[in-house]
Amino acid sequence: MGKINAVTDYVIMKAKLDEASISLTHLKLQKILYYIQAWSLGINKKEMFDANFQAWVHGPVCREVYDRFSPCRSIYDEISQSDIGIPKDDFDKYLSKDEMAFIDYILENYLGFSGSELEEMTHQEAPWIEARKGIGKFERSEEVLSRETMLSYYGKKWEEISRKEA
Repeated sequence: MGKINAVTDYVIMKAKLDEASISLTHLKLQKILYYIQAWSLGINKKEMFDANFQAWVHGPVCREVYDRFSPCRSIYDEISQSDIGIPKDDFDKYLSKDEMAFIDYILENYLGFSGSELEEMTHQEAPWIEARKGIGKFERSEEVLSRETMLSYYGKKWEEISRKEA
């Protein structure tokens, strides 16, 4: 199992942990994964996983994760616990404690937003804007968002956040 799938399953598990589970559509999952990768680049200066995000009409999409769910889920369908491939007690075989803590931090900040809200947020940020340059608003694209732009953009945002907290 690739690391992107371990992170995906971890996000699903955290969102669907109990009866008061949080809505997690395929669209929202894609944006959460994007923000995990983007902030890992910006804060840690390294990727959380080896995967690209394409500049689709509705925001960044990891084709590998899309292909995993597309046979049974549309982009607006709810993801459920039954979609998890890793037993809850086995995440430490795929993710370090630091990685899980980092993912938890991102989830604390983004899981409360809807998929549509997260989509709108990505559309206002430099990595998305750069990747969609010259592409019509509703035009299909598989242009990959630049890791360098993600690192730079979220790195600067992290510096701003860190200054405010200091």
